[in-house]
Amino acid sequence: MTTAYDVPATEIITRLAEKLKENDNIQPPEWAAFAKTGVHKELPPVDSDWWYTRCAAVLRKIYMNGPIGVQRLRSVYGGKKDRGSNPYKKEKGSGSIARVISQQLEAAGFVTQLKGGRIVTPAGQSLLDNTANEVKTDLLSTVPGLEKY
Repeated sequence: MTTAYDVPATEIITRLAEKLKENDNIQPPEWAAFAKTGVHKELPPVDSDWWYTRCAAVLRKIYMNGPIGVQRLRSVYGGKKDRGSNPYKKEKGSGSIARVISQQLEAAGFVTQLKGGRIVTPAGQSLLDNTANEVKTDLLSTVPGLEKY
């Protein structure tokens, strides 16, 4: 069985974002069009579907590293802040984005909450594994030398 560990992250995240667009529980809030993804960014994201891409990335991150909480997700999606003439400094990403995405994934039934953070439910694991299987079959059809791996 193919899992999310077996395929490239960018491929599974883009395919998973398309599937999450169809879910009614996952919708970007009104403020998402204007919000930066962290204090280290100067502008909001350019991509209009960035919310679904971030949801897919968070779902994959919870699958790989769960149980994981909002503070750890903030660290994962943080970056270096330009402080002018001072040296760059690591800053965390937006906690509101991580929290709302985690709540939406929980409402959709893909993750559940534990004391140490959130973990993937069997429905979420099935979604990720099925998506990984689709990505793997597409990659095998485009690059025939991958069968031995």
